Amino acid sequence: MRGRRLIGGVAGAMLAALAMPGVAAAQGVTASNGPLSFFDNIFTGSITNGAPQPAQRSRPPASSSAAQPWSGEDGASGNPLMTASAIRQAAANFPNCVAGMWPDAARRGVSRESFERYTAGLTPDLRLMDLMDSQPEFTKAIWDYLDILVSDTRIARGREILAQYKPQFDAMERAYGVDRYIVASIWGIESNYGTQGGDRSVVNSTATLACVGRRQAYFKDEFLAALEILHRGDVRPEHLKGSWAGAFGGTQFMPTSFKRYAVDFDGDGRRDVVDNPTDLIASTANNLKKDGWQSGQTWGYEVAVPRGFNYMLADRGKSMTLAQWEHLGVKRPDGKAFPRPSDKAYLLAPAGAEGPGFLMLQNFRVIMKYNPAEAYALAIGHFADRLRGGQPFVQPWPRQERVLSRAERLELQQLLAQRGFYRGTPDGQIGSMTREALRGFQASIGTAADGFASSDVLDRLRRR
Repeated sequence: MRGRRLIGGVAGAMLAALAMPGVAAAQGVTASNGPLSFFDNIFTGSITNGAPQPAQRSRPPASSSAAQPWSGEDGASGNPLMTASAIRQAAANFPNCVAGMWPDAARRGVSRESFERYTAGLTPDLRLMDLMDSQPEFTKAIWDYLDILVSDTRIARGREILAQYKPQFDAMERAYGVDRYIVASIWGIESNYGTQGGDRSVVNSTATLACVGRRQAYFKDEFLAALEILHRGDVRPEHLKGSWAGAFGGTQFMPTSFKRYAVDFDGDGRRDVVDNPTDLIASTANNLKKDGWQSGQTWGYEVAVPRGFNYMLADRGKSMTLAQWEHLGVKRPDGKAFPRPSDKAYLLAPAGAEGPGFLMLQNFRVIMKYNPAEAYALAIGHFADRLRGGQPFVQPWPRQERVLSRAERLELQQLLAQRGFYRGTPDGQIGSMTREALRGFQASIGTAADGFASSDVLDRLRRR
């Protein structure tokens, strides 16, 4: 998913925090390329032995969730446009809503013939309302996500892909200077190399969301962009299928991000990120390049953080040079020196003081523009390193830690608010504001201020 993603495959608009201890991530629709990728599917606990279970995925193929009817209930967001009555009313007006978008389509160069052809037979898919407003109970820790996403099976498949399309990756690197392993990693994690991209009609999904529900303005733009894609002939109509929110292709582009980043790399007159691996690889690289990818540099480093370290420095807004971090005792666990000590990075401690630390460089921030989730970006970076022959992370994760339930996370935020540390609205999602509040509370009681939402810190809040 990405900033297109509903945030959509690369740039988007609806961000949320993934309730993993100390790690921000995207929920529902992401802020990157497209809304929901394979990564999003695991948020609902629908992964077994590293393989997604199609009937339960949060961004499932049409053949699975599309078969399920709308619940007929009010949306969990509480938005007035997500009440059952408002949804029914908007659905009844769906034909008029679609027809009313013709003038906007015409201004974008879509012909009347194309508009009539591609909107004929559209019907609102109200099941999308449940998917848009779902509040899954996140139950996996970051180490579990990494185990699933960076599996031996996916690494082996990724290496096959790199060998199969070596000429295309070679040409892409010459043209854009983007690391082939990062592009292959995104392709693998977003759709498992094109095998799990979803099979809902992008036009029908975006039309539904443009006319029904709480994100109509955003999805109107996506719907019109989808019509432009079809009118131009970039993607075959029967192949423009994807996630419930409209992301499509192996690296999950939202229609608007496709317009911005897709390229016709083989010169056949079509920008096809669905059936043409050459265009897919180059378009994904173009996206990263335009987002600021720095050629020849890595995404970050696993580091060992010394005991007694001031974790108030572990903040995305507090960058220092690698040399300065090293002066503070933050070093690579294998003892190797940092290749470019003048590079600036911030410290990420996704599992707190008991887990590994990571110094994140500019390219990590670029990956987060593709999908604004630190857990996602960490998975992409690590997967890329494994594809190029790197080893697993050296330091152990605190696997003994229990992940808090949503109710416990809400309670934690409420207790932090009562004690004057948290100023947001409790939502059960552990994002940067909650981690900052946790660090403040931990500092006040003399424990490591690592911002990690553990059961121990919740117990301490309950006792005070």
